[in-house]
Amino acid sequence: MSKLRTAHLWLPGYLGDRVGRLFNSTKPKRVWVSINDHYEPLGGNVSMETAQQRVQRWQDMWPKIADAAPRDADGNRPKYSFFYPQEEYRSELLEPLAEMTRAGVGDVEVHIHHANETANGFREKIRTFCQQLREGHGLLHDVDGRIGFAFIHGNWALDNSLPGGHWCGLTGEIKLLKELGCYADLTMPSIPSPTQGKVVNKIYWCTGSSDKPRSFDRGIEARVGGGVQGDLLMITGPLGLRYRDRLMPRMESGEVAVYDLPTPYRIKRWLDLAPRIGSDIFIKLYSHGAREDNAEALLGTSGRASGLEQMYRWLHEAAEERQLELHWASAFEMYSAAKRLIDGQGAASLADETASGVAAGMRER
Repeated sequence: MSKLRTAHLWLPGYLGDRVGRLFNSTKPKRVWVSINDHYEPLGGNVSMETAQQRVQRWQDMWPKIADAAPRDADGNRPKYSFFYPQEEYRSELLEPLAEMTRAGVGDVEVHIHHANETANGFREKIRTFCQQLREGHGLLHDVDGRIGFAFIHGNWALDNSLPGGHWCGLTGEIKLLKELGCYADLTMPSIPSPTQGKVVNKIYWCTGSSDKPRSFDRGIEARVGGGVQGDLLMITGPLGLRYRDRLMPRMESGEVAVYDLPTPYRIKRWLDLAPRIGSDIFIKLYSHGAREDNAEALLGTSGRASGLEQMYRWLHEAAEERQLELHWASAFEMYSAAKRLIDGQGAASLADETASGVAAGMRER
């Protein structure tokens, strides 16, 4: 089982988390669900025509799925977070995603694939990309008086974490992300990659040395009223074992894909494994939805049910069964809910967040 080859990275943290939960008597009251796509329309070196067809498919199908999904506790539809690669920037590919964002069913954040990077080169790439997203499409959110963004690293190689420095090369990347306005990293989990972090099933603050790779391997768990405790907030997805219908256990990492679609049993595992802050559960899922095979599985076809449509229905049913207040969230909204708890402000209503003017994206152009 290939994912067990990196067990030395995640297994101690996983076991520690499971033991800790045995002694945690706090009853969950709310659940926040966010799906975050490593959205690469030009992935696989396809033509621009193919990339436009990929984006058009999402623009045609996703709003219908969001409209059909059960509403959450605030009466909101699900939002889909597209983490778009900096190196694939094309205005005509971004604008349909911006239209879905303005329609209230999408959001766009920052993704990058790079190699042999320098600090100054990284600064220039991220700053320019954020300006393109804001000035060209009205995207991204204001955080603490500046343009902020969530981040997912391409090839999982966050903070120069691949052996040999492949697909990054930038030690100290976590500190640079904070400097550039990143409010949270959502890269992990990354199994079976050797980039997998040692802190699992936690929302936590990075505290590792910026002079060495993998500073995300050390951190302080985010707690209600705990305040800022490190460089950058890490929002991780559910990671653990699942057993049903198999002789050998299978890894659960929150991926939604053609080869691992949601099931009612997986949703129960997400609820049991996902990070918590106080009585709030944060389920961060991910996918690679631009690819044709994944798009068909997630969005559905004339002969195939939509995996996302089923997932939202099952999540709603599971929340009702466990008497949890359900919130659909973008990456930014999940961060905002977590940050309010960390700041000791109590559970956040997305309606309150919008009314307070925290988010400055989704502007009419």
